[in-house]
This record gives sequence, structure tokens and C-alpha cells, in this order.
Amino acid sequence: MTTTPAPPTTPASPAADERVTPARLFHRLLVRPELGSLIGALLVLGFFSFVADGFFTAAGAATWLDDSATLGIMAVAVALLMIGGEFDLSAGVMTASTALITAMLSTRAGWSVWPALTVSLLFALAVGALNGWLVVRTGLPSFIITLGTFLALQGLNLGVTRQVTDSVQVSGMRATEDYAAAARYFASTLHVAGTEIQISVSWWLILAALGTWVLARTRFGNWIYAVGGAPVSARNVGVPVDRTKIMLFMTTAGAAWLVGSINILRYTSVQANQGIGLEFQYIIAAVIGGCLLTGGYGSAIGAAVGALIFGMARQGIVYAKWNSDWFQLFLGVLLLAAVLVNNSFRRRAERSRR
Repeated sequence: MTTTPAPPTTPASPAADERVTPARLFHRLLVRPELGSLIGALLVLGFFSFVADGFFTAAGAATWLDDSATLGIMAVAVALLMIGGEFDLSAGVMTASTALITAMLSTRAGWSVWPALTVSLLFALAVGALNGWLVVRTGLPSFIITLGTFLALQGLNLGVTRQVTDSVQVSGMRATEDYAAAARYFASTLHVAGTEIQISVSWWLILAALGTWVLARTRFGNWIYAVGGAPVSARNVGVPVDRTKIMLFMTTAGAAWLVGSINILRYTSVQANQGIGLEFQYIIAAVIGGCLLTGGYGSAIGAAVGALIFGMARQGIVYAKWNSDWFQLFLGVLLLAAVLVNNSFRRRAERSRR
């Protein structure tokens, strides 16, 4: 009796990877912290393009990109710090401090612009390191530490400037040695599609891309999220919490130096009381971009988009010929909406990880 061999079995086709299904991709988009700001930016762009003549043109775009650029540079750095669970209220006045140091060394001491810029950068990094060191050593909230730094820098700016110049302003940068060479990197314009764009926009985009890469692709980025979300657990698994926080404060101070350098080389003068109040705008832009005040959540690209919304709204109101007082109302509503949306996205992201 012969036995007929069984026909070969056809291997079952592999199940479709659910990670690449449209539903899965849509779900992954929903938990991204910058999604709310991207939607908001499109709505603001569409609204002012409809109600304001000239807003959605090459010249109009150059205007609101210029308005957003220096704010965006600081918003990216502040977002990294906020993701790490800290705040820096001295960031705004630091932009003036660094500009004043550069201006006084160049116009009063006769230095070339490059060494003056180097000294102001070292000053900024030293203050940032001091802020971070005081926060991690004392255990006091960074709000209190940097508020003290804010007041100290404000007094230093006014006192030293008045002592040196007998006024509250330093000017004359255009006549200093190597001004033109330095201005090429910090205060020049780029020709794009027949329109002049300030080089500060390039700095903004570069730093936004760099911050996004650090958060998404580097070990330091993982440390930032860890120290902001669960510092005790992060320390227990070997994350250098103190060093990470100090480096984040130095990053914010370095960004303030960049903005101060852009301002002094572009406008060639600086007021001693300049920058006061801007620290809240940086925080607002970061929150609009997806950062939480509690730390551990947010993105650099979201903060850059938050600054873009800020700039589009401010210039859109000008193009629409509205009273500028309406900007504060718009900003307050936008901030409250951003906080609610960010909390919703964070809860969704936490559920997706379980």
C-alpha cells in the first residue's frame, strides 16, 4: 500500500505590520507635542492672509519672519531648558548685557569686534553656568535663582552703562574695527526669491534643526527628557542630572548672547534697559510650541513654530491696521488654548506608552 505524500504547505503570508498602517501613523502624529502649534500656525496664516492685504506676499513673509527670528532663537533654547524642568527669567536681560559688553569694549576700549564678542560670550556662559550650579546645589526653584540674576543684571546694565557713558545708551558700533566682517555673519541680509531676508532667520532655522536633532537623536536629548520628567529615576539609572541642567542653562545664556550680538550689530546701539520682559515672550512661545510648565515634554521645532505664530500675529495685526492692543488679547487666548491642547496631547502620549 503506497502512501501519497501530502502536498507542500504554502507558508502563511506575513501579517501586515500594524506600525505602518494609516491608523497607526495618524496616532503617532496625534501624540507629537508640536502638532498643536503647527495647526495653530496654519490657522493664523490663513486668517491674516484673508483679512490683511499684503500679509501673504514675499515682502510680508520677510517682515513676519524677521519679527519671529530672534524670538525663535531664544524660544528653542528656552524650550530645551523647560523640557529639562527649569526656567530662566534672566534670558531677556542677558541679551542686553551681552550687547552692552560688546558695544562698550568696541566703542570705549577700542577693541576689535571679534574679541569683544568673545568676552561677551564667555560672560554669558559663566552666568549660565552660575545659574545652573546654584539651582542644583541649593535645590531652590530656578524661578527664584534666575529672578535674582535678572535683577542683578538689570542693575549692572544700568549702573555700569551710566558710569561709563553718562547715559543709558551705547552707540557707535558702525565705526569700530572689524564691524563689517562681524555684521556679515550676524546682521546681513540674504536675497531669496527677489526678497531680502535677515540672516537672523537662518540662525533661527539652524538652531531649530539642531535642537530637534539633539532631542531626537542624541543621548543628551534623552537626558533632557529624563531630568525634566523624572529627575530622581534619571539619577538612579546614571543620568548626570546636575551636569545636564547646568549645560541647559549655559545653552540658554549662549542663545541670549547670539540674540544680543545680532541686535547690537544690526542696530549699532543698545539701551541699558533693553530686553526686560522678553523672557516671558520666550516662555510663551515655547508653551505655544508644545512645552509643558511641568517639564519632560515638548520639542524644539514646536518652539520655533510657536515663535512663528507670535511673529505672524504681531505683524498680521499691523497689516490689518488694527489697534496693537488687540495683540495682548490674542496672545492671552492663544496661551490658554496652547496649555489646554498640550495637556491633552501629553495625556494621549502617556496612554500610548502603556
